[in-house]
Parts: sequence; C-alpha cells; structure tokens
Amino acid sequence: MSLAAQAGQKLFFDSNLSGNKNMACATCHDPAYAYGPPNSLSVQLGSDPTQSGARAVPSLRYKDATPPYNDVAANPDNVTSNAPGGGFMWDGRAATLADQVAMPLLNPVEMNSSKAAVVQAVQNASYVDLFKQAFGADVFSNPDAAFADVGKAIEAYEHEDTSFHPYTSKYDLYVHNKIGGTLTAAETRGLLIFNSGTIGNCSACHYAGANFDGNQGLMTDFTYQAIGLPRNDTSIPNNPSPIPANQDPTYYDMGLCGPLRTDHQPGTAGIATPDPYCGMFKVPTLRNVATRGAFFHNGVLHSLVQVVHFYNTRDTNPEYWYPATGGTGAPIANPSYALFPQYASGATVQKFNDLPAAFQGNVDEELPMGTGDGGSNTLGSGTQPRAQGSTPIMTEHDMQDLICFLNILSDGYKPPATQPTSGTCVN
Repeated sequence: MSLAAQAGQKLFFDSNLSGNKNMACATCHDPAYAYGPPNSLSVQLGSDPTQSGARAVPSLRYKDATPPYNDVAANPDNVTSNAPGGGFMWDGRAATLADQVAMPLLNPVEMNSSKAAVVQAVQNASYVDLFKQAFGADVFSNPDAAFADVGKAIEAYEHEDTSFHPYTSKYDLYVHNKIGGTLTAAETRGLLIFNSGTIGNCSACHYAGANFDGNQGLMTDFTYQAIGLPRNDTSIPNNPSPIPANQDPTYYDMGLCGPLRTDHQPGTAGIATPDPYCGMFKVPTLRNVATRGAFFHNGVLHSLVQVVHFYNTRDTNPEYWYPATGGTGAPIANPSYALFPQYASGATVQKFNDLPAAFQGNVDEELPMGTGDGGSNTLGSGTQPRAQGSTPIMTEHDMQDLICFLNILSDGYKPPATQPTSGTCVN
C-alpha cells in the first residue's frame, strides 16, 4: 500500500482519535464483521457512552466505486431514469470517503472529537513519522489541512486494502465460473427470485450488473428510496434497541430532506411541495448482508427473515409492522417474525409512522411491496399498494430460497470438500 494508505490503516484502528480515547473507526466498522458493527444494536453507542447515534452503522465494504451525490444521477443499469444517487452516509451528504471520515469524528454522539484534538492525537501517535512521510514534514503547520489529510489517509486505506473489496463470496465463484461456485437448487431458485421483476424484484435497486468504473456485482445502484419503514421506538413491544432520538414525537429522520442533510429540506428554494426527497435513504449493497444484526437506516429489523417478510407483507399485512389503534375484535396472533405480536380485528394501522403524512406520497410501491413494475412507483405517482388482507406475492418457500441466495453474498467463502446433500439451502 502507499504511505498514505499505511498511515490510514494506523488511523483506522486508533482509539485515541475519539474524544474519550475509547473508540476507533474499527469499533463500529469491525473487519471481522465485514467492516460493519459487531453487534445487533440498531444504533451504536458513542465515545461518550451516555450518547448513541441516530442511524444504523453501514458496512464500509465495496464503497470504493460510489460516485458523488447528484440529484439527477445516472443509473448504472442504463435503463432507469436519472434520479437521486451516489454519495456517502445514508443521506449522501459526503461527496468522498475522505469527507465521510470527518462526520463520525466530529459528531458529539459518535466519536465526539474536534479537529484540533484529532490532529494532536496524530502528532502524539507512534505512527507520526509515517504520517509525515505520506503528507510532508510540515504537515502539522496547518491544522485544518492536517485534519483533511487524516481523511485522505483513511480514504486511501479503504481504496487500497483489498479487505474492503475482497470479492470472495460463493456468488463471486459462481459468476466467474470458478471451482466451488456451483449453486444448490435452493440458491438457484433464490437467485431467480432476486432477479425476477414479477416476484422478488430485488435487482431493481440492488443492481448486480456492470457498474461504474468497470465494477460488477456491487448489489446496489446507489439510488435513494423511501420504503416506509416502521418507526424504531418504544411503541414496538420488547424492542431491543429503540433509537433515543425517537423519544421526541416531533423528531423525524427523513434522509435526503434532513435533519442531518440541509440542502433538500422542505421549503428550500427550487424544491417542489410536498418535498419529493423526504423519507429517501440510500440503497446499500447487499454484499455481506447476512452478517448484519440490524437492517435499514434505523436498524428496526434484526434478521433477514424479518427483512424479507417486511418487503413481502408491508402492504398486505401492515398490522405486522406498524402500531394500530382501536379495534373491537379479539386479538389475533401475528407471526413470530412480526414486530407486533398481535392485532385487534378492525383496528386502524398507523402505516408509514416514521414519515409525516405530508410526505407519505414518496413511499415506494414497487413490487413486491406494492403493484408497480417499472418507472415511477410511489404512492404520490398513483401506484397502488397491494390490498390489505390480499395474498403476498412471495410464498414462504420463495422467501426461504431468497434468503439462501442472500447468504451466498458473504465474503470469505471456503468451498467444502464434499457438497452437502441435505439441508434448508440445498434442495
């Protein structure tokens, strides 16, 4: 690796960069967990342990091909119309990986440091000479520039160290026709469901084809979607990890339109009313998705079983996912994967309860959630949800096969000496 990348590696694992000298980048972006969090918390505790973030920590793998944010970004599939895409963080507000580094470092509920403190920590570090070799002997003469160089060093490390983009999954062996890449019957069916525009439709956003800069199989098109997630708060019975910020009923995290991003907020000059950006969050890669313990920007779901069922039943059975009021009938038990264990017949479901009603027209109604199968598929565009109480588009068998496929996207796959002949993901 270059000198800058070597310095970046040291910085990435240095807990002295945080305010309480107890948190490194690697604390939340653990290499053993695909550079994602090592636990199932919806949001991670900060350097100040009385504080926690407001969004789930994403994996840092396969970020090297991400383009800067653009309101009218080209889609790598060369078919879909230009739309918001690119950028780093869940709302794309960082243009580069170097820019992204500063955000957790300076956030008081994350690493809780300052530019001056970070630069001082580097000056006191055992690797200070390496940092000077990379950025010049007088690098500390301008503290602001030195802080920017910290970001550049970590960016170089993420670009140059192949552990951030290893392409060592069973899926990679399969697409490159390598030994050990033969899919089982269940995995093959799952792949077909993933790609099917009339069943799973996952590839509509989690694009697996040729991507920017010659990359392929990134499992994202870098776009933004509003999928109407449940609010991660204490209304969910036995919620293991509600987001503290959601204790304020007037607080809404709406992604592209704020509050952390400020250039698309409602009322901003040149932005339509109602604001079309509200509720939209970046589509993440699905590589290593099976290693995660919390899913989506608010970490409200905690297993792939929940995630796949949410997509399949969000509209047909919203009572599984959102709180409900009223109802006169006897409680009806919901499935074990549901967020809400029971539902009273006739109750009114508070659907899309993490997005103000004024912006719920932005919610995606593309298959399998709604009925859209191409083009603009939001409620506001007239695309209809699947009717409550109707049959979901995927069967239980379909969903199990899809989960089998998602599991082969995990890096570090070692082909077994003999292929299994039985098991959930075999036949």
